[in-house]
Amino acid sequence: MEFGIAMATDAESWRLAQRAEELGFRSAWFYDTQMLSADCFVAMGAAAVKTSRIRLGTGVLIPSNRIAPVTANAFASLNKLAPGRVDMGLGTGFTGRRAMGLGAMKLKEFEEYVRVMLALLAEETVEAELEGERRKIRLLNPDLGLIDTRSPMRLHLAAAGPRARALTARLGAGWINFFSDVPAAVAMLGEMQQAWAAAGQAREALQATAFVLGCVLEEGEPADSERAIAQAGPRAAVLLHRAADEVLSGLPNITPVPESCRAAVEGYVALARGFEPKDAPWLQNHRGHLMFVKPEERPFVTAEMIRISSFTATEAELRRRVGDLRDAGYTEFTVQVVPGQEAAIEDWGRIMRAFR
Repeated sequence: MEFGIAMATDAESWRLAQRAEELGFRSAWFYDTQMLSADCFVAMGAAAVKTSRIRLGTGVLIPSNRIAPVTANAFASLNKLAPGRVDMGLGTGFTGRRAMGLGAMKLKEFEEYVRVMLALLAEETVEAELEGERRKIRLLNPDLGLIDTRSPMRLHLAAAGPRARALTARLGAGWINFFSDVPAAVAMLGEMQQAWAAAGQAREALQATAFVLGCVLEEGEPADSERAIAQAGPRAAVLLHRAADEVLSGLPNITPVPESCRAAVEGYVALARGFEPKDAPWLQNHRGHLMFVKPEERPFVTAEMIRISSFTATEAELRRRVGDLRDAGYTEFTVQVVPGQEAAIEDWGRIMRAFR
């Protein structure tokens, strides 16, 4: 199993990517959340010239943020700086769209976007819908060497539902899975493996990347210590944000609320009903999403919620959990390092070295 880090993108994220490379992490994934953090391609470009081995990926790019020709050009430009080290992670969108009050993209539109992007990167002429009309487009000057469409880039899709997993399998793409607990992750991998086999893909060719947040606890350290709140609390707060989105904006909540956390979640939703402006509650609800715990939501981020929603445990327990994921078939374990807690990469480096 390989290991990676993910981050809420900073314009200077190259510093964290550089340290990850020094420690031996295979991948650095940059979030595409334009209302919350820095531009992923700007940061990845800087990381490309400051590193030489680590893979650089969008984790994950949301197609609605930019048109397909712009994305194809951005990936090919990055590939010129880091040839053969680029991971094109795409998804229908959660954080980057919820921060604007939007739900996920329709899968049909997502599939069309991927089709156009891949065709452009293959230097093909492709018909695409632009401003309501179908037009033939292609990258006109790849031979000048200003970009690199020839060095291989890997496609990965964040696919939660059966139709998205089927698309991932048809394209032979890597699979990215965001989750909280190991049994659910193993079950979802089993479903992905079934879709992969149904598409006629070789079982061993599936690249499955696990995305988590968490905190490596010292012996006796509580799950709601100040350090754990800073590193893993943002993942627990996602339970609160999803529940508030469902009540206030009518957006679907695919994460059932555990009974042990129900009182805390209901308390936060009651608070969220007072968010201003009334016609845009997401502006307050998603501030700090996956980055920090806001003061007003801190009373609702409990130790139980952190335990349930994140990889927060002692080093020995975390090694066991990661081992179970490896044995199930996950090929990469990626943990997000939150802003201000960059030193946590050293803790996760110890976990990684236990598998070498």
